[in-house]
Amino acid sequence: MPKQLLSPLPGTFYRRPSPDKPVYKSEGDTVAVGDVIGLVEVMKSFTEVKAEFAGKIVKFIAENEEPVMAGQPLAEVA
Repeated sequence: MPKQLLSPLPGTFYRRPSPDKPVYKSEGDTVAVGDVIGLVEVMKSFTEVKAEFAGKIVKFIAENEEPVMAGQPLAEVA
């Protein structure tokens, strides 16, 4: 059963560091503990979302630039 990576705080979820850069991780990519999978922005302050466990990203639940709430699932890792 996949585990979920959750948003640490409410804000806007970004899958890339800036609009002209590639995404941090894509579906099917392997992640290690501490790998950055995206950012959550609140009032121009960006917080990295890091993998809490190792595995492979099964799917992203939140879309790029989507508003998210604290504790909302962002991605599934198996």
